[in-house]
Amino acid sequence: MSTSFDSALSLGTNNKPWIKAINYCLWVLIIVVFAGPLVAIIVGAFSTNRDPSSLSLIPQQPSLENFSTALDRSVMLYLGNSLVVVGIGLLFQMLVSVFAAYALARKKFRGRGIAMLLVLATLMLPEEILAIPLSRVLSDVPFIGVNLINTLAGMIVPVIAWGFSILVMTEFMKEVPMELEEAAKIDGAGELRTFFSVILPTCTPALGVIGVFGFTMIWDQYLLPLIVASDSNMFTLPLALRSLRADPEVGLGVVLVGATLALLPSVIAFLCFQKSFMRGLASGAVKG
Repeated sequence: MSTSFDSALSLGTNNKPWIKAINYCLWVLIIVVFAGPLVAIIVGAFSTNRDPSSLSLIPQQPSLENFSTALDRSVMLYLGNSLVVVGIGLLFQMLVSVFAAYALARKKFRGRGIAMLLVLATLMLPEEILAIPLSRVLSDVPFIGVNLINTLAGMIVPVIAWGFSILVMTEFMKEVPMELEEAAKIDGAGELRTFFSVILPTCTPALGVIGVFGFTMIWDQYLLPLIVASDSNMFTLPLALRSLRADPEVGLGVVLVGATLALLPSVIAFLCFQKSFMRGLASGAVKG
C-alpha cells in the first residue's frame, strides 16, 4: 500500500527536481494535516497552559499536573467503563457477525433475501432517529421486562449486532469454495468443526477488518452512552470528555489528558489487527 501511495505522490516516473520538491511539499502537508492535531493533543496534555484558545506543537512548561487532576476527576473510571463496553461489545459483535454471515452466505433458507434487506436497512437509518425508540426499548426490554438504563449492559446490547460487520463477513464467506466444505464433510467433520476448522480460518482478513471498524464504532459511541447513562459513574470516556470540557474548574490540559487516553486503545487495537486488516482491505480491493 505504501508503495502504491508513494508512486501516486511521485506523479509517475519523472524524477525532475521540481517534481521531487512538489513531492516533499505534499508529504509535509499530509504530515501537518494528519499528525499536527494528534501532536497538539499530546503536547497539550503535558503542558500547564490553561488558555482554551491556544494549542501548541511545542510543550509549554511541561508538567504532569494535568494527569494528577485527571485522576482526581475519575478519568480512569470512565476509561474502565469504555474498555468494558468495547471489550464485551466487540467480542459478541464478532461472534454474531460470523454466525449470521455463515447462515446468510452458506445456507439456503426461505426469507434469506428479506434477512439481507433487514441487515442493510439497519445501515440506512441515522442513529439520531433511533434514539427515542432505543431508549424506550432499553427502559423495558421486551419479553424479559428488564430496565437497562444507567447500566453498562445498556450500552453493550445495542452494539452486539452491526449490519456493516455482518455484510463484510457475508461477502468473504461467499468466496470460500464449497469444495473445501464438502471435503471436510467427506473426512467426517461435523458442521461445527467444519465451520471453526475450515470456514473461519479462511476469513481471518475479514475478522481483522470488522475488528478494527467494530472497535472504532463502539469506542467512539457518544449518543448511546448519552441515552443510557444518567449517573456520572456510568459515563464512558467520550461522554466524560464533554462534562470535563463544560466544567469551568477544569483546564484544557485535563481534557487533553482524557483525549490522549482515548487515543491509546484505538492505536493498540489497530496494531493488534493490523496484518489481517490490511490483508482484508487488499482482498476487498482485488475483488472490487
